[in-house]
Amino acid sequence: MLGNIFILGDSYSTFEGYIPEGYASYYFEKGPYYLEEDPDKRPNANDVSKVEQTWWYPLVKENGNLILNCSWSGTTICNTGYNGTDNSKNSFVARIKKLTDEGFFKENKIDTLFLFGGTNDSWANAPLGKAIYSGWNKEDLNCVLPAFSYLVDLLVKRLDAVKIYCILNNELKDEISRFYRSVCRENGIDVIELHDIDKVCGHPTVKGMGQIKDQVLDYVKSRM
Repeated sequence: MLGNIFILGDSYSTFEGYIPEGYASYYFEKGPYYLEEDPDKRPNANDVSKVEQTWWYPLVKENGNLILNCSWSGTTICNTGYNGTDNSKNSFVARIKKLTDEGFFKENKIDTLFLFGGTNDSWANAPLGKAIYSGWNKEDLNCVLPAFSYLVDLLVKRLDAVKIYCILNNELKDEISRFYRSVCRENGIDVIELHDIDKVCGHPTVKGMGQIKDQVLDYVKSRM
């Protein structure tokens, strides 16, 4: 139904061994990454410990073929990370720019792309910047709003035959959610707005992953 699938995400879409080498994961078979640092947190830890429990694995298995899960835990869409750090090598913008420049999308046929980000931009209090839609400079990409419009413009122009869905997490800053909806609408991208997701430490549990999968699939089916 979804053909060849590409996922561009953050921690919500990671799982150890199912993302590119060197990318940071949040979810592991032993449990979330923070247990290794503090085993005392185990009683209240997130219960996702199998890739089959993620939102994306069963969705892909039942409806298509995964070409790449380009997800990196803790990453922002813009090039500014937590505490103002430089994320210009692992941000959503940086990863897609690198893949397009390397010819990844020319060498691999993609039918469906799920863009699932913005959570870390909101949590990290990355600078919002101005709502601009063209003529971006390097400084613009350090800010959330222009970086998102740049990312969407890049995806739409480089992947013109690909169906793109933007999955919008709940509980983000209103300014970010509103801008995401607006940019996606202007570019013909469907927005799947999540609601009532079960989470621990801000991350989906097994129950929450199932809710995301169901909400995404229900939306996709409703548009077919």
